[in-house]
Amino acid sequence: MKSSATLFVSIASYRDSELYPTLRNMVEEAEFPARLHIAVCWQDNDDIQPFLDAGMTLNSRVQYNGTTRYAFAYRDAVIDVLSVHYYESQGACWARHQVETRYQHEDYFLQIDSHCRFTPHWDSAMIEMLESLRPQSANPVLSSYPPAYVPGEDEERKTYVSRLTFNGFTQEGIVSLSSTPFTADAPQRCGYLAAGFLFADGHFVTRVPNDPQIFFMGEEIAMAARAWTHGYDIWSPHKILLWHYYGRTSAPKVWGDHNGEAKQEGAIDKAWWERDSLSKHRVLSVLNVSDDPCDLGEWRLGTQRTLREYQYRIGVEFRGCRVHPAVTDSEKVTWFDTLPTHHQQWRQLLQHINERTVRLKQDEIDFNRGDIAWWHIGVYSAENTPLMVKQYSPEAVRKQITTVDDDTTELRIHFITSNRAPAHSIRICPYVAESGWGDLLEKSW
Repeated sequence: MKSSATLFVSIASYRDSELYPTLRNMVEEAEFPARLHIAVCWQDNDDIQPFLDAGMTLNSRVQYNGTTRYAFAYRDAVIDVLSVHYYESQGACWARHQVETRYQHEDYFLQIDSHCRFTPHWDSAMIEMLESLRPQSANPVLSSYPPAYVPGEDEERKTYVSRLTFNGFTQEGIVSLSSTPFTADAPQRCGYLAAGFLFADGHFVTRVPNDPQIFFMGEEIAMAARAWTHGYDIWSPHKILLWHYYGRTSAPKVWGDHNGEAKQEGAIDKAWWERDSLSKHRVLSVLNVSDDPCDLGEWRLGTQRTLREYQYRIGVEFRGCRVHPAVTDSEKVTWFDTLPTHHQQWRQLLQHINERTVRLKQDEIDFNRGDIAWWHIGVYSAENTPLMVKQYSPEAVRKQITTVDDDTTELRIHFITSNRAPAHSIRICPYVAESGWGDLLEKSW
């Protein structure tokens, strides 16, 4: 890394105690901390003592765009902190948007979450890896779900890298992502972005800024589509550059604070699900799926490449909620180097992913019964045509269920058809070893 290269780091932090060790570790592991400009949208209670306790020096406190901006220093790194009370938060992308107002045309841009750890000289390593891709792309991007760490005195850190993969469609038709480990000697081409780790040229901030009206769900696929159509190409890093703390079950979340009770008390003007509904409409508008698209303004798609080509490249048809078979097979392909010759021929290859999560009460069905030989689970059309019929062993069906509480279980149903299946009902029935069929439970799809 050249000592003259500057790096703008964007962090959205919501009531996160891991923010302070994240900042310390980031600066301490950087090769050139004086070249870092770290900006944080700090959604908390405006008590700056944790920053001071972490060894940071407060240089100034000013009013900025209706918020308080604190300027801290730590080992020559500049840390901008925009203080927002957590009840004033409007979601993750809104927070990232606030941070982007502090961009000062640095050479490189790093977007992360507020719970990370870093490899030694991560700044130089990220720049070197990005620049190695320059012969293949004028605008490369590095992005992935980093390997996990668990904070503590002796932190556990995973030793693999992974690439982003297609996971499924939400009920609204929005692509969700997962990841799979890989080994390679160079970064691997990918069509997806991870909001919790994105590294690119600094101009990414101004060309593909975060949409402040996207609350959470869909931010990654919307930004990936916008980045592609603005001329950016994405790669999965083949070496560990940082770690991410997943789970965080005990940490406060915006959907826990921004609830109906908080709205009724006047602490917030909108509950989280109200923002989420608007957000999903915007995501579907970006993906050209909404029949009533909203005005996206500066957060619309770019004009350098088309959304249709992006769908060819990742093997996903947004409007039809269908995918190329290679996307869901064992290889989990996420990038197609060769474009199809004809659009209709490409569409004929696609398969529809049918997914539903069914919530079941204990008095409706008991998956823990010890006398069950196997379970029949079927999905049927309104005309009683079977669309999916499977027999599950007790062990197999337990892998499909999630316990919500002592009285509630969720069953995940997943099957593939050539077209969107006109599903109408789900039927679940046990086969008891000694007496035959048990009681049939039927639920609406």
